[in-house]
Amino acid sequence: MRSLSFCGTEVNLQFSWMDMEARAAGTCKFGDQTTSDVTVRLRNRDGRPEWFHCHSFILTKRSKFFANWLCKHPSDPRTESNNCIEVHCPGSESDHYVKLLKLIYLSEESVSDSWDSVKSALGVLQASMALQCETITKSCIQYLEAVPWDEKEEEEILEVVPTLGPEAMPILARMQPVNINATKSVFISAVRLATTIENSFPPFTDELKSSAQEQVEYMLLEDEETPLIAVDEDVKYEARAGLAKMFTTFEKGLSLLPSEYDQSPEAAEQRVLQSLLDLEWMCNILPKMEMMKDFVSGWACISDHVLATVPDEKYSSGLWAVKVKMMEVTGKALDAIGFGNVVLPALSRVQFLRTWLPYIRKLKPLLDSKSADNEAFPYKMDSDLCQNIEGAINSLVLALPSSDQAEILMDWMQRDEQLKYPDLSEAFEVWCYRTKSAKRRLLAGFNAIDNATITL
Repeated sequence: MRSLSFCGTEVNLQFSWMDMEARAAGTCKFGDQTTSDVTVRLRNRDGRPEWFHCHSFILTKRSKFFANWLCKHPSDPRTESNNCIEVHCPGSESDHYVKLLKLIYLSEESVSDSWDSVKSALGVLQASMALQCETITKSCIQYLEAVPWDEKEEEEILEVVPTLGPEAMPILARMQPVNINATKSVFISAVRLATTIENSFPPFTDELKSSAQEQVEYMLLEDEETPLIAVDEDVKYEARAGLAKMFTTFEKGLSLLPSEYDQSPEAAEQRVLQSLLDLEWMCNILPKMEMMKDFVSGWACISDHVLATVPDEKYSSGLWAVKVKMMEVTGKALDAIGFGNVVLPALSRVQFLRTWLPYIRKLKPLLDSKSADNEAFPYKMDSDLCQNIEGAINSLVLALPSSDQAEILMDWMQRDEQLKYPDLSEAFEVWCYRTKSAKRRLLAGFNAIDNATITL
């Protein structure tokens, strides 16, 4: 018989000389009933109890929970029966507790090598913290902090770790809020990459550019509670610089289009189309930065150059993707102007509408005709685009001075084919009502003046 002291209390444990030798040689194994002096009882997933033969001196060394329990429940030297420690845990977590008991028997290095999945490590971590196994808890935290997580694992970690206290918080280091200045620097770098226009980079740069554009859009998503980016002057400066590069590249592509189209029509079209796609992307992010006016002003400045190049007779049977994309980009500008998101002087609004309206009137029936002749023709204006452009134009017309409205409506009704698209019936009806109302107000004003004169 041998006495050991735990927590200042002398505990008598009965070991056979075989047990002593086995322990001295470090050969005690988890579940070895022949050398075990304590039993741990858990309930499995089915709710049935399971017993595991363990060794008190190993449990005491690796777990404060077991050390405290054994201090309070010393074994009786008069009986050879083992102590039974009941560990209360949900049945769904019993597998993790069993794994923890096995890990208690391993060296610190072996514990570090034993982790095989985030789910298992997270379960063991909860068990380890409940049983106060400091070494295993530390190893588990280091593993979870270092390895990648998939989306489901991340959700589970975010649900579990905050409930485990400050000790487990290092696991969430990758999820902590970033310094505002660091976030801004990342965003500005992403804007620069998203507006890259050089062609000397390897092919994978296109993928990086697309990814940067996606993330810039995501970072600008409205979130009133936790805004990610403060759109200050530094951010706006980078956005304007990127937009200017895109306009310059687009105009350069238009200037080179005649010569490049002769050499390779597809390559020439792709170059111009890519510039339009970049400008379309800018149309998506600039409203979130309250900078759509920069785009509209830039698009208005180059409109004459665009319409002097693309609709040329030389490209009458080609550049369909470019022509449709031009319509989509112009539609975004019309939407911003027509619904008041971008405020321009009346003269500028009239000029923009007169510049693009003939192109819109001509292209829509041409695309419809192509589609009617060939169902496989891929370049079309879908119904949503048509309705958006038509609604924006009607709204834009109705916000113009009445004399300008009259000229546009008169021009619209001159030829039958122009009545098809865009349909300005809504603007015409409102104009008629306003004109009659204005005349009534004018007559009422004259009558009021006459009556005042007679009275005098």
